[in-house]
Amino acid sequence: MRTSQYAIRRLVEKALDIKKLTPEIENEINSELTQLGYISDVDYEALELLMAEMDAGRVKLVPSWGY
Repeated sequence: MRTSQYAIRRLVEKALDIKKLTPEIENEINSELTQLGYISDVDYEALELLMAEMDAGRVKLVPSWGY
């Protein structure tokens, strides 16, 4: 199993850094959630922040890395 502590938070940080939520990042987040079967408080807060940043227009949902 490749999961590590707070992997979802690290993926969210990546999305915030590039200001994009790519399908690759989204798939990795979903994979981590599936493997873990639960979400830690730290990861939950990170996902809340990502959603807030997307709602505010500071992070865009894009079809791939190239956009």
